[in-house]
Parts: sequence; C-alpha cells; structure tokens
Amino acid sequence: MLKTQKKKNNRSSKSRSQSIVSVSSAEICQEPPSANNYRIKTSKIMGRYMVAARNFKPGAIILSEIPLVIGPLSNCEVQCLGCYKVLYENGKYYKCKSCGWPLCSPNCRGLRQTFGHTEKECQILTNTKSGRLLDYTNFPSLSQHFNAIVPLRCLLLKQTDPSQYAIIQTMEPHDEIRQAIPEIWDVNQATVVNRIRKDWGLSTYSAEEIHTICGILEVNAFEIGQGGVSLRGLYSTAFLMSHNCVPNTNHVDEDKEYRLTVRASTEISVGQPITLSYAHTLHGTMRRREHLIDNKFFECSCAKCADPTELGTYMSALRCPKCQNGWVISNDPLNHEASWSCNNGTKDPSCRCPGYKVSANSIRLLIDRITKEVEGLDSNDIQGMESFLQKYRNVLHPNHYLCLGIKLSLSQVYGKVTGYIINDLSPEALNRKKDICKEIMEVFNVIEPGFTRLRGVTLYELHAPIMMLTTKNYEQGKLTKTELRRRLREVLEYLEEAALILGYEPESTSEHIMGVAAKEALERIRNWEKLIGKL
Repeated sequence: MLKTQKKKNNRSSKSRSQSIVSVSSAEICQEPPSANNYRIKTSKIMGRYMVAARNFKPGAIILSEIPLVIGPLSNCEVQCLGCYKVLYENGKYYKCKSCGWPLCSPNCRGLRQTFGHTEKECQILTNTKSGRLLDYTNFPSLSQHFNAIVPLRCLLLKQTDPSQYAIIQTMEPHDEIRQAIPEIWDVNQATVVNRIRKDWGLSTYSAEEIHTICGILEVNAFEIGQGGVSLRGLYSTAFLMSHNCVPNTNHVDEDKEYRLTVRASTEISVGQPITLSYAHTLHGTMRRREHLIDNKFFECSCAKCADPTELGTYMSALRCPKCQNGWVISNDPLNHEASWSCNNGTKDPSCRCPGYKVSANSIRLLIDRITKEVEGLDSNDIQGMESFLQKYRNVLHPNHYLCLGIKLSLSQVYGKVTGYIINDLSPEALNRKKDICKEIMEVFNVIEPGFTRLRGVTLYELHAPIMMLTTKNYEQGKLTKTELRRRLREVLEYLEEAALILGYEPESTSEHIMGVAAKEALERIRNWEKLIGKL
C-alpha cells in the first residue's frame, strides 16, 4: 500500500481538532521559514510545545532544518553505514577497510560525510575492534549490531559538538516510564547499553546516560528516509511540535542533508499549537491510543480520541448484529476497557435497537482476527480486496479503518494493474474507482484535512476515471457542451490542487512524479477546454 505518512516520536500534549480549509493556489504562502514563525510555550500537562507566532496559510513553510544526528532504525535490516542502502547476503557489499562494518562499496557517497560514516565514528569502531564481533557468515545477525549506532552517534556529539549534544539533552526521555516496561528497557540494555559499554569497551559512557539517549530517540526521533530506506533522525526544533490525531502540519525530508521541512496543512492562527500526529491517522482510536501508550508513553485525549464516532467518521464502528440499523461504538473511548454498545436509540419503536452490548476485549479479538485477514491480502489483488469489502459489509462500517485502508489501495490500483489498466476499464469499473476516491476523500477531509499527501494522491486518482468517462461520453455524443464544460472544470480543479500539493514532495518520490503528471494533464485539458469553447 502507498506510504502516506512519516511518523515522529514525542511526548503527550493536549490537542484540538482542525477543520478542513479550502484554499486556492493563489493564497498559498511562500515566505521562507524563520524563528519568528513560532513561539515555545510550557505547561504542566504538555511540557514545552510550539505555537504559531503568526497566521499561516496551507502550504506555508513553518520550519526547515537539518538533523542533529541520523542513522538506522532499531531492528533495521543490514545497511550500508554510509548511505544506508539495504545490503543482502547474496548481493554486493564491502567491509570498511578500517572498522570492518558493512558498506555498499569502497566509494560510498556517505563515507566521511556528516550524516554518514564519519571519520570519528570509523575511528571509534576501529579502536573498539567492533568489526570482529560481526559474523558475516550469519549475515542476518549483523542487524542487531545496528541498534547501537545512532545512540553512539549521539554520544559522540558530547566531544565533537557539545552545543548539539546540549540540545539533545533537553529532549524528554521518559526514563521512569520506560524503566517500568521490561520489553523496552531490557532490549535496550542488551542491544545498546551492553553493546557500547561491554562489547565495545566504551565504559566512559554510563549505563544511565545511554538509556537516556535511547529514550530520547524513542520519544523524539522522526522516521525519515529517501529511496525506500527508513532512518531515524533528531532535529533541534521540530521535536517541540505537539501531538494531535488531526494534525495541522505535514513534513518531508529531502536532499543529501536529510533536511526536514514542515508545512502548514491547514490555516493556523496566531497562538494555535503547531501539531503533527505520532500515530497513523488512518487507524481507529483503540489502535492509535494503544500505539501511543506502548511506544510514545502517553494517553491521547484529543477531540478525535474522546469522540466515540471519531468526529463523525465512524472509523472504528461495527454494524449492530441485532438491529442492523445502528452502529456499535465505545461507551468511553478514553477507557481501554469500556464496553461497546449500539447507538440506535431512535424514538420509533420499530427501528429502536433491543439492546446490544459487548466487551472491549471481544471487540479487540474480532478486529485482530479481521486485521490478520487484511494483512494476508495482496495489495494488487483487486478482486480479493473487493471480496473483503463485500464479505464484511454487514460487520464493519463502510468507513471503518480496515475498510478505509482497503479502499485507499483500490483507489490506486484500479487503472494500474494487469486486467485493470485505465484505458481498458469498463464504465462500471471507472465509476467504482471514482466512487471509492470520493468516499475516502470525505473521511480524509476530517482526519487529515488540508494540503496533505493523502489528499494530493487521491485527488490525482479521482481525476482519471472522471476524465475517462467524460471522454467516452463525449465521443458517444451523450454530453451537451454545457455538461462537458462542467466536467472539465471539475477535473481541472482536482488536478490543480493535486499538482500544488504533490509539488511539495521531494523530487525522488513517486508522489512528486505524480504531481508532475498532474501538471502535464492540466495543460492538455486546458487546451481541450479552449478548443471546445471555439466549437
């Protein structure tokens, strides 16, 4: 499925929902970012957080900065230590002639680079003889050694750049909370603390400060990366953005310096918190909150989490098996153990639900079972995904997040896979693609409003079936000139916004390429529109 989000780890904050704002390209702010864009405030509940120092239009850059440190994710695949290219046992790889760690080649572009395998790092890994611990005969086992690389890079800043290390030390590690979670603390002890202190002999770093660095990374690091490679990075200011399950910003990382650029997705007013989501916005409340508690160490109580209907989207709702007219939703979504019941309380006795109540654990077991079924689907199997939606039409709300994920995939593969190429789609299939796009757009308008990657991609996908149907209807003489112009204007509006949004994506990404295609389609349709006007 399409990668739609990159996540950031941080701590708890209060949040508010953000309504969608429709803005034309002429209103987009292109002012360069500056420290005058935001202020840092402090509260007992939120700690430090960022608020807008001026009004922002969608697309405006709020901040743009290079990382303090970057490197492999925990439990990553074996990677080149310079450029982070994934390496394979039967593929080409090279051992650094000094430290013995894996590289893609002796001329890797990341050698001796600030955000790659630096001379200082190589020297430390060489002096500690860490390369001798790498068993290349058991290639997959190398990955466990990478857990300690980014913590080491943070610790090295203590000597190489004390000012940057000081910034890292201001970040929240949640040590007390993490120490009470053995599956987190013990793994860090074994794969990071013991690796650095015992295996590598760097006893100058205490176990306490290494654990704190691990916590800082878990809580504050952004998941970044280009060309299909996932990394984590710490940034000096961006970590201060607070969480909201309906965020008002989006961010991308680009260029060789992994620069993080944060843009407003919606209008943001002076004094309003500048937010992003640490959980996947396309997940339901129970799943989002469990993720935040387990991985980010706080309980979210934002408007979306507190509302049993998830701001009217019903992304977690089940169809009531008793009345078939109501939706089974949590009686208290901020309580993980609260029961769920049907919301059909109509005054009409013939429609009123006789009463249905189920435990949170039963809901959890049911959703876990269906989730496994979803995970077994091929994201290119249109018939398989359509069969899933049909199978669960009387179990899940049409907007349930499991259905939403399937629909997102369908919106993108209709027209692109064998047997369903766009030019060969029947009118029925074209209408199906169009309807799916519009259905998920209605939800995106609530949960990820404004200029977001999800919206840009879906707008581009939406234009295609409408354009194909319009062309076919016109060729068959089924459209009046007025109706033709109306449809062309609709398509142009979709393409204009898609081109604008996706134009912010890094040039190497599929989303940016889609944005270029949107611009080219715009030019063709505008020319056709002019031609129609002359007839």
